[in-house]
Amino acid sequence: MELSDSVRVDKWLWAARFFKSRSLATASIEAGRVHINGDRAKPARGVKVGDRLLIVREQDKTEIVIKGITDVRRGAALARLLFDETAESLLRRQQTTENRRFYREPANTIEGRPTKRDRRNLDSWRDL
Repeated sequence: MELSDSVRVDKWLWAARFFKSRSLATASIEAGRVHINGDRAKPARGVKVGDRLLIVREQDKTEIVIKGITDVRRGAALARLLFDETAESLLRRQQTTENRRFYREPANTIEGRPTKRDRRNLDSWRDL
């Protein structure tokens, strides 16, 4: 593991296995889904040990504190040593997981476009 003082945030997120590619990490950063110490990040911004990152992916918000710096992608066990997740973030993720277990999103059951029969059923409901 190559250690240095700081590394680009997009490289670090890729090396820490938050994203499958640097381009996905860069796109997420540019979309405003990554914050460093409370400020919106840019892909080339450097991160160092002790920085707090807020990473938003779909419905999950992960808040971490950086423990190690590298720009080399290694195995998941080594990548896990690069950061600590905050207690609040862990609790929020567990609650979200529990809520998803009991409540299914209705939109997830839709399998494509409605058929002609489905459309007629919808129209009959709307006419009531």
